[in-house]
Amino acid sequence: MPAKIVKQPRIEEKDFFDFLRTRQGLLDGVVICGGEPTINKDLPQFIEKIKKLGYLVKLDTNGSNPKMLKDLVNTKLVDYVAMDIKTKGESPVYQNLMTEGIIIDNIKESVEFLKAHSTGSGQTCGFDFEFRTTVVNTIHVKEDFLEIAKWIGGPGVKYYLQNFRAEKTIDPEFEKVEPFKQAFLEEIVKEISPYFEECKAR
Repeated sequence: MPAKIVKQPRIEEKDFFDFLRTRQGLLDGVVICGGEPTINKDLPQFIEKIKKLGYLVKLDTNGSNPKMLKDLVNTKLVDYVAMDIKTKGESPVYQNLMTEGIIIDNIKESVEFLKAHSTGSGQTCGFDFEFRTTVVNTIHVKEDFLEIAKWIGGPGVKYYLQNFRAEKTIDPEFEKVEPFKQAFLEEIVKEISPYFEECKAR
């Protein structure tokens, strides 16, 4: 595990829930993010405790655990899902960007599950979702995003591009990467917007 992660202070679960109790009525929701939160087997029980305090829950995931994702959605434990799309699904780069052992077919299964529950499918499960990609110079080229749009696009689907910023990176090499100009992201958005209900650069 990278040293920067190891050195992060840990918060006891009791302290976390004590904090949430003091913020009831002041905060609306809690974001469950990571690392990848769905690798934790006790995640449903953890979220149940949050929901009992009256908070909405947003899950940030890379989609590598479709079974957990489905369980959380189907049991109404999450109100919003944001799934990261690293690059086009058929790219060998995808595997290189993920933790060892990640299976691309699991990513695709999660994408299809979320798309099946988009507003355009006529189904309502009490949750909403988005796909998003952090656009990184040296990794992405403009043509990648047309392939991504063809893969994840569809009725009711929202997709957001967010520009990479070289801040607090685990891999020091990424601190040297210059972000794209915002105009470049806007060009991409203009070209792929027809594939989505909503597509924006953040």
